[in-house]
Amino acid sequence: MADPDPIVVVIEDDPPIRRFLRTGLGTHGFEVFEAGTGRQGIIEAGIRKPDLIILDLGLPDMDGVEVVKAVREWSDRPIIILSARSAEQTKIEALDAGANDYLTKPFGLGELLARIRVALRHSLRNSEQSEVFTTGNIRVDLLNRLVYTDDQEVHLTPIQYRLLSMLVKNAGKVVTHRQILKEVWGPAHTENSHYLRIYMSQLRQKLEADPAQPKYLLTESGVGYRLKV
Repeated sequence: MADPDPIVVVIEDDPPIRRFLRTGLGTHGFEVFEAGTGRQGIIEAGIRKPDLIILDLGLPDMDGVEVVKAVREWSDRPIIILSARSAEQTKIEALDAGANDYLTKPFGLGELLARIRVALRHSLRNSEQSEVFTTGNIRVDLLNRLVYTDDQEVHLTPIQYRLLSMLVKNAGKVVTHRQILKEVWGPAHTENSHYLRIYMSQLRQKLEADPAQPKYLLTESGVGYRLKV
């Protein structure tokens, strides 16, 4: 028996964009449900139990960030923001609220599909609670707290390991500076972004073949970091 098509709820008040997404995603094997307001979108998400939500921030009845917060009260399904707002602070607010990714309009269907695939893989990995994570030549054994590159064990300090393990648990997702600082160093250190730059540089020195041009520990300028999968 074939697996059911992944379900996507699109919360977007612009009918042409909804139509474009319905057609584009539909031809790639997704079942799409639509909502034109934030409140309707929250209801659709509750009814449909989607595999993924695509959300505009500029909705007529409420801000999209409030929709993210409302959905996060009961669901951990991936949320991809699709918005004309390109300011870094707006992206940070949406990601801090619990969104998984942020794509600025105008956008290409190919890039959106790639972001969707990453978000769904991340969601599946979380549900399976995998104890070993691998990307490229990097392998992290979360159960035994061991890290390898090219099958050679790499020694990390406790803070370096906490930083890496947080990125692993959010692999493929943009994690903001504030989120990382809060989890790795604690709530009192959310403004100490220089800590993060120093330790990220140290991690790249130990894990990347060319730390100056990292392939896996990627910077999202002005927002945070992403571990590429």
